[in-house]
Amino acid sequence: MIGRLSGILLEKSAETVLIDVGGVGYEVFCPLTTIDRLAREGEKCTLSIHTHVREDQLILFGFSDADERGLFRLLTSVSGVGPKLALACLSGLNRDELASALMSEDVKKLSSIPGIGKRTAERLILELKDRIAKGFSPSKPVTRAAHQLDDLDSALRNLGYRPKDVDQLIEKLRSEADGMTFEMLLRKALSMLNRA
Repeated sequence: MIGRLSGILLEKSAETVLIDVGGVGYEVFCPLTTIDRLAREGEKCTLSIHTHVREDQLILFGFSDADERGLFRLLTSVSGVGPKLALACLSGLNRDELASALMSEDVKKLSSIPGIGKRTAERLILELKDRIAKGFSPSKPVTRAAHQLDDLDSALRNLGYRPKDVDQLIEKLRSEADGMTFEMLLRKALSMLNRA
């Protein structure tokens, strides 16, 4: 599982970037808003990564920070919203605009994103409004505990646990994550999931 990439930006296209990390070129799908903020080709860059694993493929999705990656993961937890559609959401609106549209139930703004119709916009609002209101504050600083919870989220999903169960567990662990290492968090999470 890859959670972060830091290297030299070799190429940019409309959907992907190619990053050289120690001589290996990683192709990463990114929202347009992230690609626009990246350095020029030939310069160093860092991306928060979501590793999407399926039987026949492994795809990397890159984001400018852990909050943007967290919003992507929230979007993909909605029934009928896959990684490509979640990426389109973050390409159509930046992180703060998207969170604001969901919290203010702005169906029209969400429907303006290519691939998002009125029914999908309504489903996104219904499933995500409260979760975003609880856990998302625009441009908040990312703490060490938040990084660890993000990594834990990714690890548990890649181990095959259901996104809904992972989301609930992360919320339960959020208050005590400050004083714990990643290994401690992972042990506790696995113990809680196996008890359920």
